[in-house]
Amino acid sequence: MTVSNPNRRFRFGVIMPRAASGAEARERAVRAEALGYSTLYVPDHFVDHPLGPIPTVAAVAAWTTTLNVGTLVLGNDYRHPVVLAKEAATVDLLSEGRFEFGIGAGWMTVDYEKAGLPLDRPGVRIDRLRESVQVLRGLWGEGPFTLHGEHYTVTELDGDPMPHRPGGPKLVIGGGGPKVLTFAAQQADIVGINANLKGGSANDPSTAPSMNPVSTDDKLRWVREAAGDRYADIEIQALVGFLMVTDDARAIAEGMAGVFQATPDEVLDSPVGLVGTVDEIVESLERRRERWDMTYHVIPVEQMDAFAPVVDRLAGR
Repeated sequence: MTVSNPNRRFRFGVIMPRAASGAEARERAVRAEALGYSTLYVPDHFVDHPLGPIPTVAAVAAWTTTLNVGTLVLGNDYRHPVVLAKEAATVDLLSEGRFEFGIGAGWMTVDYEKAGLPLDRPGVRIDRLRESVQVLRGLWGEGPFTLHGEHYTVTELDGDPMPHRPGGPKLVIGGGGPKVLTFAAQQADIVGINANLKGGSANDPSTAPSMNPVSTDDKLRWVREAAGDRYADIEIQALVGFLMVTDDARAIAEGMAGVFQATPDEVLDSPVGLVGTVDEIVESLERRRERWDMTYHVIPVEQMDAFAPVVDRLAGR
């Protein structure tokens, strides 16, 4: 399988779930910008992710000049889309178009349990996300918007303020199953290729195998088929959960092979991990671009200095 668009260029982001202080958050944001990272993302969970995503990305945008800011990703069930449309448009306006708006159907069971929110079956949550994106797009457009849907009702409402970017900020939607990836391929500017999190926890035994290369082939096929002619304009993104710059990648891959239900070589090419020397990681990323058109990689903010030589080698290429 060869790259569908030879002009796809690499870019890299960092994800920052927490910071001990405003000074630490600002230092990280400024450092990420100086090292050539494209985007600083903030996740959206109630457990172990203490930073509120919207105020954090607004602050980061104010502290920086070229760094994009984003949510990876907002839980749709946690906010009404009318409220969210206004907040997202405001961030996009004040950052002058640097906002990458990530939204998902919600998946982490413990978030719902501890917050006392009802956890509907995945199909219902995805259908609600679909309607939410209709509301967001409608309120980011011109004129009053009306939707009388199954989950949301909006009547002749003008979106205000208008985003800086016509039509709204870049939309990021990711997933690991065919239904959500089909929707992402049809609607998003950036499609995240994620683990299948149907078990509701990243520690579920089915999670790691769903990110081995064979499973990733299936996910990219779903995206290509659903996107049609717009596929060439989509960025394919991966969130890297495990990153280690090391001279002994083989030993680590052999230790993880059973969890991934894959060979050590396949483990080293799994989109969820980056392990090896700088040269080996560069080669692996180039293989991923050729096999999956995957050019947008997001790493833990704590690893941004160790990963900086890779960014220096590949960003914009």
